[in-house]
Amino acid sequence: MLSILIANSKGGCGKSTLTTNLSAALALAGHEVLLADADRQRSSLGWAKRRPKTAKPIVVADWNKGIGEIPKTVTRLVIDGPAGLRKELFEELVAQADLILMPVLPSAFDQEASQSFIEKLDALKSIRKNRKGVAIIGNRMRDRTRAADRLDKFLGGLGHAVIARLRDSQAYGEAAATGLSVFEIRGARAVIREDWRPLIDYVEHGVL
Repeated sequence: MLSILIANSKGGCGKSTLTTNLSAALALAGHEVLLADADRQRSSLGWAKRRPKTAKPIVVADWNKGIGEIPKTVTRLVIDGPAGLRKELFEELVAQADLILMPVLPSAFDQEASQSFIEKLDALKSIRKNRKGVAIIGNRMRDRTRAADRLDKFLGGLGHAVIARLRDSQAYGEAAATGLSVFEIRGARAVIREDWRPLIDYVEHGVL
């Protein structure tokens, strides 16, 4: 089983969007997926409740109060980490994870919070000794904007690989409203799905 933690202490950075779309992509690839929601807002759980019965099944669990049971059939665990991580839960979730994915928005406020979060993450022994992969995802990017340029410069200085840049698109909101992903709704442009290719390659094959 491969365990993936989606984490950033800053709320509103797109953790649930990343969690739900990645979970759906892995389910479509044939994996038995457990989506564990450790965020008090329970956005991923809400998405799962809206998911049509005709869609690829995804097992969901509420981990807001701590790590729960993991069915033996699960091959991919995707964890929606909480904002403002409490130290004990933070360390438990990091210990559970094989990979940590961190979405970052093109905003000065988000970047400051993300920098602080990365410093706390890097201070953990398992991260310092390179026993766990940490990767950055630029989220809600808009081409040829100053904000995107600033984010690119910021991401380059975080000390971890930037594996994907996901462009801003209404398709994510449309998908979330129906419990689906951008890989499942009609009308999602191919370029949106293509943004995900390097991220999925990294998760599945460790390819940067």
